[in-house]
Amino acid sequence: MKIGALKNNVPGDRRAAIIPATVKKFTTLGAEVLVQAGIGKDIYFTDNDYKLAGANIYGKRDDVIKNSDILLGINIPDMKSIDSYKPGTILASYLDPWNQKQIIKKLKSQKISAISMEFIPRSTIAQKMDALSSQASLAGYAATIIAAEKLDKVLPIMMTAAGTLSPATVLVIGAGVAGLQAIATAKRLGARVFAYDTRPETAETIQSLGAKALKIDIGKTESTKQGYAKELKDAQIKKQRDAMAKFCADSDIIITTARVFGKKSPIIITKDMVKGMKPGSVIMDLAVESGGNVEGAKLDEEVDVNGVKIIGFGKMSNQVAISASEMYSNNLYNLIQHFWDTEKKEFILDMEDDIIKHALLTYNGEILNETFK
Repeated sequence: MKIGALKNNVPGDRRAAIIPATVKKFTTLGAEVLVQAGIGKDIYFTDNDYKLAGANIYGKRDDVIKNSDILLGINIPDMKSIDSYKPGTILASYLDPWNQKQIIKKLKSQKISAISMEFIPRSTIAQKMDALSSQASLAGYAATIIAAEKLDKVLPIMMTAAGTLSPATVLVIGAGVAGLQAIATAKRLGARVFAYDTRPETAETIQSLGAKALKIDIGKTESTKQGYAKELKDAQIKKQRDAMAKFCADSDIIITTARVFGKKSPIIITKDMVKGMKPGSVIMDLAVESGGNVEGAKLDEEVDVNGVKIIGFGKMSNQVAISASEMYSNNLYNLIQHFWDTEKKEFILDMEDDIIKHALLTYNGEILNETFK
């Protein structure tokens, strides 16, 4: 079976869907690996590195597509290239299905078996292939490092002959994977860390990382089966904002990570709350790609509001592209290996498996995933 990996086609995104170490793993399974020339250039892997690992190098994107039974990508395929896909090709990639319905329809009409990495379930057995979590963890780390660099203060307490410097105060909003990594990183850097999440069950985890869990009574909240926070009601949002204003005013760094799966991200930090913050403070909005948690945040821009820096960099894991590529490449390998038939040396779409039931969006001209349907 031939596994093809395509070069990232999004300008500015340096991540690769596969690295040479993973090529070796695939060849050990008995697969033939095809990669597009230049696939690892931005993370300092040459075509020769891939060749030495056992991959065949193709100069043209379409040649990889036409000769592959399985295609591995890291971003949404462009509409034109889908015309080159053979019916029955298995595609595993980020697909952003809620915002790319025309792409999904095109994959459906082309009879592509499209696996959306966003829809990998959050179950114990699927953890090793959960790309959302692996990339979110790196995003939380990178956001904290960038915020520390942008802040004109030190994060840890410093006792010197010239006097004592108080630690910076960091507020993390959202205690999912990205938020928890942000908390852990800020603590390692010596900051005083507070965190807030609408889900009361996250308080214990927040405290286990050495941060203080903020309590805001907004009434009953719920989580999805996958562990994501459900959307709040308008009255709950108002209560949350009113209580949050004081915490924001006391913070040097705020990192927001609150997303609602398949919907626009909620505005948590309003313009008035930003105005109440100290000049020199930094806000990192990790939800900016899905609408943003901060009023005034702009995708891939740094905005200054009365001395407060609002940073809305998209694809934050791209800031640590080598690590992000390694983790994503492993996620893809773990997915393929889980369904690999060692005797036939091929990938088997097990329609009864819970992972396939969740993540396989299109198959044989139909949309399968019930939630997305």
